[in-house]
Amino acid sequence: MSETRDALRDMVPVASAIAPYSAVFGALAVDQGMTLTELLVTSGSIYAVASQYVMLDLWVQGVPIWSVLLAVLAVNFRHVLYSAASVRWLAGFSTWQKVLAFFLLIDPQYATCEARHKRRPITPRYYFTYALCIYAVWMISNLTGAVFGQLLGDVSRFGLDLMLPMFFATLVISFRQTSGFAVILITSVAVSLISYFTIGAPWHITLGGISGILIAALRSRPAPATQGKDAQHV
Repeated sequence: MSETRDALRDMVPVASAIAPYSAVFGALAVDQGMTLTELLVTSGSIYAVASQYVMLDLWVQGVPIWSVLLAVLAVNFRHVLYSAASVRWLAGFSTWQKVLAFFLLIDPQYATCEARHKRRPITPRYYFTYALCIYAVWMISNLTGAVFGQLLGDVSRFGLDLMLPMFFATLVISFRQTSGFAVILITSVAVSLISYFTIGAPWHITLGGISGILIAALRSRPAPATQGKDAQHV
């Protein structure tokens, strides 16, 4: 039961941050001509906040479908990196559990599990309690936003638009004791900013993430084996 309790405790701040974004997306999607069925199928199958907003924005502008797909791929490409990095704490999961886990893997869950893994193993009970609760909040908020979206107004009036960035900032700071934290953080931010002002969104997300992971991987490489000094004196 402690795993379930921990998962519910950890997911509450994430759910409270995601819910308004999900509700606003539901309201915008229906306002742009989506039916409730199309909205729920889209949100249920894609399940990605940032890429769904990108998709909706480009779709409204009449951008060709291949451009929409490319933009969504650019935003979501980091999930390939997440999947590779999360294998070590999903080792105890069955094949089907891993498949479902990768589908439900979103940014806050990855960051939360990465931080928790430093203290204790990630169990299926913890992972899926957290993931399925967030998924349910996402879908219910989508539907609520679609039906009652006009009542929400501008979420920034309540400061809700700051909750998700604040959550991520807290998670980033929690890794400050990790070796090379400053170098990795500065590199990721620098590459992301340069990419944003040169290539443009949404590639700055992927390139910033890749650069940080590459720096972390290079710093964690074991030193090459050296021959013993005795061999030099033979």
